[in-house]
Amino acid sequence: MIRETLATTLLAAAAFSLFPQLASSAEIQVKMLNKGSDGEAMVFEPAAVKVAVGDTVKFVPTDKGHDAAGVKELTPDGVAAVEGKMNQELVVKIEKEGAYVIKCTPHYGMGMVALIVAGDGKPANLDAVKAAKLPKKTRDRLDAEIAKLGL
Repeated sequence: MIRETLATTLLAAAAFSLFPQLASSAEIQVKMLNKGSDGEAMVFEPAAVKVAVGDTVKFVPTDKGHDAAGVKELTPDGVAAVEGKMNQELVVKIEKEGAYVIKCTPHYGMGMVALIVAGDGKPANLDAVKAAKLPKKTRDRLDAEIAKLGL
């Protein structure tokens, strides 16, 4: 019995040392709000997050009337499209380094965007995110979040 428990413990420790992303993956929660803590209308909070590959980001419709969907042109190459439903949670598993722009479809023109940056350093697709033609309020908010992350 003790020998089996010790063997199981050693096996689990070995697995976690070989696959550290399993041990360190996290879930980050982002709220969809009509009004943020800073008084701004129609926001994701937090609006920008840095994550590791393997983490998940959960978008929670704290206020009704919101969804979360990836902006296809503003995600890393090869990443499958993500699209949530109105008033429902969306869980995004981050499987590739890069910048991911997420929008609330009905409030995109009002600047309701979130930025997920996965990995260390400058994301390979950041220049495309910075150059994308977006509605003015959306562009302003996205640029502010990029600056807050020091990118």
